[in-house]
Order: sequence, then C-alpha cells, then structure tokens
Amino acid sequence: MNRSGPLTGLLGGSFNPAHGAHRRISLAALEALGLDEVWWLVSPGNPLKPQAGMAPLAARVRSARAQAHRAPIRVSAIERQLGTRYTIDTLRALKRRYPKRRFVWLMGADNLAQLHLWRDWRGLAREMPIAVIARPGYDGKALASPAMAWLRRYRLPATCLKNRLEWSAPALIELRFDPDPRSATAMRQADPDWARRLAGPPPRDAVTHSLISDFAGSHAG
Repeated sequence: MNRSGPLTGLLGGSFNPAHGAHRRISLAALEALGLDEVWWLVSPGNPLKPQAGMAPLAARVRSARAQAHRAPIRVSAIERQLGTRYTIDTLRALKRRYPKRRFVWLMGADNLAQLHLWRDWRGLAREMPIAVIARPGYDGKALASPAMAWLRRYRLPATCLKNRLEWSAPALIELRFDPDPRSATAMRQADPDWARRLAGPPPRDAVTHSLISDFAGSHAG
C-alpha cells in the first residue's frame, strides 16, 4: 500500500440514531491516524442486532448527516447499492470501486469482542488496517476475544500508520480517547419517537450521490 491516494476511515454501524459520540470518535481517529476523511457506512440492517426498534434507513441517514455537519465525514448507505451482505464483501467492493483510496476500518472495542463471529474476519483484517477505539465496559472482553488473540501480533502504534510511506495489513492500532457515555440505546429510550421527526424526502448519499429511499435489506458482520 502506498500513500498515493486519500486515507479514508470507514466506520460502519446502524446509527440508530447517530449521536455526538460517533462524531467525537471519528474526529479523534481522523487526527490520531492522519486521515483525510471518514465515511460513515449506515447499514441497511444487521442480523447480529435485533430488528425491533430499528428505524428506517433514510431516518438513520438523516440523523448521521446532522451529526456529520461541517466535519470531514461523509454519510453513505453504499452497502445497499453494492448489494453486499457481509462486511468483508463490502470492504473488498469498496477497494475495487475506489482503487486510489487507502482505507482503514474503524471499530469500537465492543465489535472487536465479537469480531470472531463475523464472516471471514481474518480476511477482513488482511484487507486493510483496523483501528480499535476503546469503549467503556468492553475493554476486558475485547482483550480476551479470539480475534484479539490472533491480531495482537500485528499491533502498531498510531504514528506508524500516520507516518509510514509504505504500510500494509494486517495491522491493529488501538486508540484511547476520553470515555464518552452516550449511546444510541440510551437515546432511543429517552426519545422513542426520534425517527418520526426525521421523515421527509429521500436524503442523498454523500459518497455515491444517489438518493436513499427505504426498502428491505440486510447486512451482517
């Protein structure tokens, strides 16, 4: 991998809804890793999460766009356009579609704790560097996970990814910022009708520039 193209962080999730912690960790990762921008990949649906209480895709995209306002963050639902069900397929499709970009997969420690349940997770690690962001209450589970047992041999400090002229995967970068207690679960509990206030015409995808409407789709690890 060389430094010929923009370095883009990929943060996937339901964003049900997006909130300030998503923005905060994205901007912190952008600075720590020297990223040019971050793409938020709003999942059409994740079978590893219950569908009950999942807001329509367009509402989740609108919530993400509101949080990404005036930041180097692009909100996309490109997974549905790509027709990919698993993250490994999404990452490979993105690399094919944008060959001049260099990607880094951003994930919370909660996802690292269950990464071994994802389809071809070792293959995913070989596609691009992974930056893991600490989350309160999940560090112990992440450190004890089968994925961490395999990935720890590939640990690198953030400065290596930021400064090296040549870098490759697998690579694991651990990022620690001040804990942020905000969560989508707590926001839904405090405001069950949040999605209704975000109804409206289809939003535009910031990566593909196509309109995002609601229809069935699913996505898994």
